Amino acid sequence: MTGMRIIRLAAQPTLDTLAVTRAPIPQPGPGELLLRLRASSLNFHDYLVVAGHIPVAEGRVPLSDGAGEIAALGPGVSGWTVGDRVMGAFFPRWIDGPPNRTNNNAISGETANGFAADHVVVPAASLTAIPDDWSFAEAATLPCAGLTAWRFLVAEGQVQAGDSVLLPGSGGLCLFALQIAKALGLTIWSTTSSDAKADRLRAMGADHIVNYRADAGWGGTIRAGTGGEGVDLVLEIGGQSSFVQSVRACRMGGKVVVVGTTANGAPELPLSDVVMRHIRVDGIAVGSVAQLRGLVAFLTVHDIRPVIDRHFPLEQLADAFRYQLSGAHFGKIILDF
Repeated sequence: MTGMRIIRLAAQPTLDTLAVTRAPIPQPGPGELLLRLRASSLNFHDYLVVAGHIPVAEGRVPLSDGAGEIAALGPGVSGWTVGDRVMGAFFPRWIDGPPNRTNNNAISGETANGFAADHVVVPAASLTAIPDDWSFAEAATLPCAGLTAWRFLVAEGQVQAGDSVLLPGSGGLCLFALQIAKALGLTIWSTTSSDAKADRLRAMGADHIVNYRADAGWGGTIRAGTGGEGVDLVLEIGGQSSFVQSVRACRMGGKVVVVGTTANGAPELPLSDVVMRHIRVDGIAVGSVAQLRGLVAFLTVHDIRPVIDRHFPLEQLADAFRYQLSGAHFGKIILDF
């Protein structure tokens, strides 16, 4: 068969409508590159797109993470050569500086085509080099989850050694945040749903662990465990299921950073706690290409590698998402091309 494999979303997509088809290999235009994909990784944002919870145009190519090698250069491209190993960007137009309407209007796999194909055309400026000793699978975990963890701690959290941080769960985002936080000298509180996962989090460096299934008031437990003060910085991903407890766990004058939600309903906003304890609630979405390059440099210096749980081929994308939804994974789920 000629051409390349590609997944395009139906008008009303579900996991059952995901299918690999064939298409001609595209060619890069001015300022663009042709990327031969070798790996991608799953994010909850990707599930929301492929399951129809985030509306996208019919025919959209999903997946916001991608790593591979440059197959062709478009006119006017410099600084890259064919064969270079690179990773893509969640926001391919957000190269540097603060977010704005222009640099955030293209989102890989949502408002722009993503990486669920053997070949994709991307802006040359959006790419980041892969460290020489990293695999494509490892690199594919960085553009969304890895970068979000980095921006949460460094750019937004502005943490200092000795600060405390609360990280919920054992998905790829939280494990990246745990590894980075450990390298930065932070005290780490983690929540989890099982003793087995607690043991693995402890082995990775978590200082304190609370089982949120066994302790519905885990926010109060964490605050009590810090002498009644609370933690300096909280990563919030649960929305309706966790927001009140995240605020309860935060210290006076601390910060809760919301990076998304795995729950369907809107969270209750505990205004009294937020106002009377001067808690700052911020929202962020991933980060810029410059921040991704900063993350790669940090991980290289500290010899930090991503935690990978399981691999799936592109043809089993729906099964990969079903595994993600099971919550059984510990770390990132990879698609191999």
